Amino acid sequence: MSLFPSLKRRSVIALIASGAAPAFAQFRVEVTGVGMTQVPLVIIPFRGEAQSPQKISNIVKADLERSGLFRTVDAAGQTADETTRPDLASWRQKGADAIVTGSVSPLADGRFDVRLRLWDTVRGQDLGGQSFTPLPGDLRLSAHRISDYVYEKLTGEKGIFSTRIAYVTKAGSRFNLWVADSDGEGAQSALTSPEPIISPSWSPNGTQLAYVSFESRKPVIYVHEVLTGKRRLVANFRGSNSAPAWAPDGKQLVATLSRDGGSQIFAIGLNGGDPKRLTQSSSIDTEPAYSPDGNTIYFVSDRGGSPQIYRMRPSGGNAERVTFTGNYNISPAVSPDGRWLAYISRVGGAFKLHLMDIASGSVTAITDTAGDESPSFAPNSRLIVYATQQQGREALMTTTLDGKIKARLSGANGDIREPDWGPFQR
Repeated sequence: MSLFPSLKRRSVIALIASGAAPAFAQFRVEVTGVGMTQVPLVIIPFRGEAQSPQKISNIVKADLERSGLFRTVDAAGQTADETTRPDLASWRQKGADAIVTGSVSPLADGRFDVRLRLWDTVRGQDLGGQSFTPLPGDLRLSAHRISDYVYEKLTGEKGIFSTRIAYVTKAGSRFNLWVADSDGEGAQSALTSPEPIISPSWSPNGTQLAYVSFESRKPVIYVHEVLTGKRRLVANFRGSNSAPAWAPDGKQLVATLSRDGGSQIFAIGLNGGDPKRLTQSSSIDTEPAYSPDGNTIYFVSDRGGSPQIYRMRPSGGNAERVTFTGNYNISPAVSPDGRWLAYISRVGGAFKLHLMDIASGSVTAITDTAGDESPSFAPNSRLIVYATQQQGREALMTTTLDGKIKARLSGANGDIREPDWGPFQR
């Protein structure tokens, strides 16, 4: 929950006053921009996918292009499957460094047999393959796992395509908390409410979501089991309870409470006990976010006269100011590798996503939109998901850290906000 409601779009006032059209859970990916160095690869349509509920090759193509590290070469009407050895030299001449082939076929028990083979045209090597036997509803997940396999084989880094995101929509007078694939598809509703839902935050193990609900006509914090739908109330103190964020060990939350009068940051143990107050200012302190090593908490405070980002030890105490460019900086998010700080800065009345190299303090604006909010890093620190306004509509976007490759995860209509990218699946 923002405690600067006159200036932040995702404030409660803006949430309640919004009259947006109904939201839809389905998204499409539109990749724009040009990256600097990208691996060219060809993804040949999988044999049998025309009769499959999901076009596996299209999902893999969109995943890899969205990462910013790949560009696809036209398959030129070619057909192949995982049993076919492609003409590697010919594809190399056509500019492809790698080839993805595979097949999708129905099984007698209602599942599908999905197979993949990856080839390196530069070295002339078979890089291996995978096979899955998903139910029809899990075909998209199998496609994302294929994307993860290709990504890891060609980059040496773990892929993030089979991870999940959470986000909130407003459809008419109802609010919905969704859990979806990393591309926004396959969304499932975790909670529906006639009152606002804000600030979803994934637990470190990816099994729970903390969020703020107004169903009691005041902001309170719940922790929600994603698999079972069970939830429990963890903060319903006097005043406001908002902006929950998980400690890296998953044993406590930090949140903004106004139980003592002002809005201050507290640590809340998930096993009960009285919250521990971490900030002792007379200002508004909010939006806490842990560093991945648990040694630092970043937060927003107006103690210097305008909202800026500060950091402190997890036990509280003296705070150090982090942002110095601009007079309004909010919504800190730290990359899982600890190198980057993403945040929103107001520039000439526009809200823009910025990225700071924490070691050097250098800052780069990476969007040209004007209504950005709620940045969240992918678990491999390579992408950021955020909410924005584009062409007068609410949208979710992903961007590479250099801002060169952006993908829109947009519903046909509706009011979409508050994304949070979940961790690697364990």
